[in-house]
Amino acid sequence: MRPRNSLSVVIPVLNEAEAMAALLPQVEQQLRACRLEWEIVVVDDGGNDNLAEVVADFERGAGHCNVQLVQLSRNFGKEAALMAGLDHARLGAVMFMDGDGQHPPALIEQLVRHWIDDGYDVVYTAKAHRDNEPFLRRVAVHGFYALINWGARQKIPEDAGDFRLLSPRAVTALRQLPERNRFFKGLASWIGFRQIRVDYEPSARAHGVTTFNAASLLGLSIEGLTSFSVAPLRFASLLGVILAAGAFLFGLSILWEVLTTGKQVPGYPSLVIGLMTIGGVQLIMIGIVGEYIGKILSELKARPIYFVAEHSEKHFEADKADDAAKRTAAE
Repeated sequence: MRPRNSLSVVIPVLNEAEAMAALLPQVEQQLRACRLEWEIVVVDDGGNDNLAEVVADFERGAGHCNVQLVQLSRNFGKEAALMAGLDHARLGAVMFMDGDGQHPPALIEQLVRHWIDDGYDVVYTAKAHRDNEPFLRRVAVHGFYALINWGARQKIPEDAGDFRLLSPRAVTALRQLPERNRFFKGLASWIGFRQIRVDYEPSARAHGVTTFNAASLLGLSIEGLTSFSVAPLRFASLLGVILAAGAFLFGLSILWEVLTTGKQVPGYPSLVIGLMTIGGVQLIMIGIVGEYIGKILSELKARPIYFVAEHSEKHFEADKADDAAKRTAAE
C-alpha cells in the first residue's frame, strides 16, 4: 500500500522533447527536496519527436526514479492527455504541470507544503498579472470568466491555470466524474474541498514557440463553456428577450408617430434591418444549441477518451519484482 503522503506529477506534452530534457531534472530535484514518495507521469499526446529517448536518458541519469511514459495513439488534446495522466497516476496526490517550462518547478515544494502542512485539498496557481499580454486578449479572458461564472454556484477562479495539486481525496472525487467532455479547470473547482490560490510569474518557454494561437484559445473557450456551463443558453434566452422587448417598443413608437402626426413611416429599411437582425440571432442560437447537442451525442456514444499506444513503467515493475521477492523470502 502506498503511503498517504505520496505524489504523482503528470506532465502532458506535445512535441516538447527539448523542453522536457531541461524540465525533468528540475522537477526531480524539487520532488526529492519534498521528502515524500513520488513519480513522474509523462503523457505524449501524439507527438512525433524524440520524447521517448529524452525520458530514457533521464531515467538512466537519475538513478532510482519512478517515471512513466504514456504515449497516446494520436493527438487527443490536452484535456484527454490530462485524463490519461490521472488514470495512470499510481500514488496518492496528483500534480498537473505543463511541459514547456512555463510552470516554475520551484513552486512544487510550496504547493506540497500547502497540501501536507496546511491541509488544503486543491492548491492551484494563477498568473499574478497579464500586463504583458495584448489588451484584446485580456478583455477576452475577462469576458470568458465572467460568462462561465454567470449564475454558477461554484465559481472558477479567474486566471487559474492547469498547474495545480490535488490531494488524494480530491483525486478520488475527480475520478468519479463520468463525463467525457472534460474541462479540468472547471471540474477541479466544482468538486469543492479546501482550496487555495498561489500567484506566480510564468517562466519563458524553454524551447520553441507555442502552437496555442487565437483560434486554439477560442476553441478551448467554447469547449469549456459548453462542457461546464449553461451560460451560453441563458445568454441566448436573454438576447431573445431583449430583442423582443426592443421590437415591441419600436412598434409602439411607430404606432405613436402614426397616431400623432398621421405620417406613414418608411418601412423597407427598418423591415430589412429587423429581418437580418432576427435571422442572425436565430442562427447564433441554433449554433449554441447545436454545440450542446453535439456534447450530448458525444456522451451517448461513450467512446474512450484516449487510446494508449505505448506505456513504459520500468521502475514500478522493478519495485513490484522486489516486493514479490521479499514476500517469497519471508515465506
